[in-house]
Amino acid sequence: MENIETVGLGIPWEDLPVGRKFKTVGRTVTETDLVNFISCTGMVEVLFTNTEFLEKESAIKGRVVPGALVYAFAEGLLVQSVMQGVGLAFLNMELDIKAPTFVGDTIYVECEVIESQESRKRPGLGLVRTRNQVVKQDGTVALVYTPLRMVKGRSDKAR
Repeated sequence: MENIETVGLGIPWEDLPVGRKFKTVGRTVTETDLVNFISCTGMVEVLFTNTEFLEKESAIKGRVVPGALVYAFAEGLLVQSVMQGVGLAFLNMELDIKAPTFVGDTIYVECEVIESQESRKRPGLGLVRTRNQVVKQDGTVALVYTPLRMVKGRSDKAR
């Protein structure tokens, strides 16, 4: 069997020093995304299900999507770009919604490593905290969150 490199895998914690910054590719939020998300989560409040309410009674105009959907999409963008195969545990987070996101908005994640160290309890594994800004196509920051994750390292100690 030929030894072929696997691409698309995540970044080990040793390669995520404090100060490293990167951004993901973008993802447009569609009407189908909204309907599927509110259906599978049970978030069937009128703000997401009743366009008459949105037009006549809501302080927010437009097809707004839940902040939880924006967060979930941000995590998906990060998993497919930097966490595949190395993210072991999601330990903690603070989250602030800064602006509404609507159907038709395209979002991407700007990520900065703000904490990175080897785990004292699990040698070979790292604890990495990032500051993730979810940015819309017009540059508006929609959401900011700071997850702490346990991340695999390059060494064999963690296996």
